[in-house]
Amino acid sequence: MEQEIAVKNWQIGQTPDILNSIHQSDVNIVIQNRNIHHLQENISALLNEGFEFRSSGDIQTILAELKNLLGKNSYNAIYQDFESIIRRFGKVTDSDSFRVLLSVVDSDMCRKFHTDINDLRLLCTYAGPGTLWLTEDNIDRNALNALEEDGCIIKDESKIKQAETGSIVLLKGAIYPKENTRAAVHRSPSIEENGNRRLLLRIDTNDFLIY
Repeated sequence: MEQEIAVKNWQIGQTPDILNSIHQSDVNIVIQNRNIHHLQENISALLNEGFEFRSSGDIQTILAELKNLLGKNSYNAIYQDFESIIRRFGKVTDSDSFRVLLSVVDSDMCRKFHTDINDLRLLCTYAGPGTLWLTEDNIDRNALNALEEDGCIIKDESKIKQAETGSIVLLKGAIYPKENTRAAVHRSPSIEENGNRRLLLRIDTNDFLIY
């Protein structure tokens, strides 16, 4: 029997240019690792406040709403980082309308490995553990499509990957508009049991997002 050749479905780099790799046919997850030490003061303050921001619309509308909510000059660092990220995401997606969540999270959110029903999603965990994801050779797609439990979907639990805190993660969804594309398989980290919290940024394009 001919051995199946594993396809590398991810790209990881240090510079913003790596995010453009999400449009490669075999790639469904791209990660830009980065140092966010300069944001720690802002991040700690938002965690203490239990901060939550939700918005939808074009970039200028979202930025104006976030600036109004943050209000204080002391949050300039996190505001500028958010602005850089959403503008970069706009260029990568060629979209002009987005749905945004920037919030303190104390629940496990998506507890099961899954794919999203959208085209592209951006995640950045500013504080707490990052998103868990699977390489293509570690996925049983038949079990995934049958909505079976994680134990059936994951071939080897020791090979589960996790994004670093502060990294920008791009994920292809199930309706990414190109043929023969496989959506990224991922889930939220478990934090409820240990009483942990995350500061999570999530950005979706409104073009294909199914609510």
